[in-house]
Amino acid sequence: MDVGALVADARRGRPRAVARLITLVENATAVPGGDDPLREVMAAFATETGPGAGRGPYGARVIGLTGSPGVGKSTSTGMLIQAFRKRGHRVGVLAVDPSSPFTGGALLGDRVRMQEHATDPEVFIRSMASRGHLGGLAWATPQALRVLDAAGCDVILIETVGVGQAEVDVARLADTTIVLLAPGMGDGIQAAKAGILEVADVFVVNKADRDGAQAVVRELRNMVGLIHAPWKPPIVSTVASRGEGADELLAALDKHAAYLDESGELRRRRLARARDEIESIALAQLRARFALAGRERQLDLLAERLLAAETDPYTAADDLLAAIG
Repeated sequence: MDVGALVADARRGRPRAVARLITLVENATAVPGGDDPLREVMAAFATETGPGAGRGPYGARVIGLTGSPGVGKSTSTGMLIQAFRKRGHRVGVLAVDPSSPFTGGALLGDRVRMQEHATDPEVFIRSMASRGHLGGLAWATPQALRVLDAAGCDVILIETVGVGQAEVDVARLADTTIVLLAPGMGDGIQAAKAGILEVADVFVVNKADRDGAQAVVRELRNMVGLIHAPWKPPIVSTVASRGEGADELLAALDKHAAYLDESGELRRRRLARARDEIESIALAQLRARFALAGRERQLDLLAERLLAAETDPYTAADDLLAAIG
């Protein structure tokens, strides 16, 4: 693989090069040191992000979409693609699908629903398998974001596999997080119990033409009224399948982007994202170093000692780390 040629082609926005680089990211190992091609790619892209037309002060705007399965995330993503394309923006989409239990690959359901944009050269849609990673995102998503950013995308949309109590990682990765709800998918109280309302920057009540939509809006308004923070998430009603509410949603996203920039919150979020990315890579390399050092047997021995009440878990962990060096 000629990594240099792929990087050059990706900078020109060529879809095949971008696709191959994201595949490289997904298949990369965390072996410390060495000639890992992913290191070469990330080093080449390190200075490729930055402001521009349609982009934020730190490069591409990153918008996350999350919500319970069936609320219309993929349809809403398609609506946003069309809306941003009308502005002339290049759009990248990372649709994190559930992993197939047989192949480990993405089930590709999201791409099936976005076929109307498949022939647009200014839209890049990639399904990524979550591969069992908790949090609703694939482990490689941050690096894939960097590839799309460096390829000149003005806006990057991240659609997650769905949400649960531990699946809110998208809020740590996106500049703006959209939480979608729909009538008939459980009331707002249940959504609050799922632990997703606090991550929302914008609420979208999709399928607003159905009975019960206004009740969901009222419940959300009551909950937003209890928030004591500078930013209170707006509530937008949409019928994504017909493109209704797209302008209102874009206006809410633009308002939040302005708030992030003016308040300094955008810089704080980007710094937190950079810290998480570095920590994730460091931990992955630590696990790889552990495996390369052949310490699995030592871990088994320490586990046996812990089970026999001969040590405590913290002392065992200290012993393991000391052995790794």
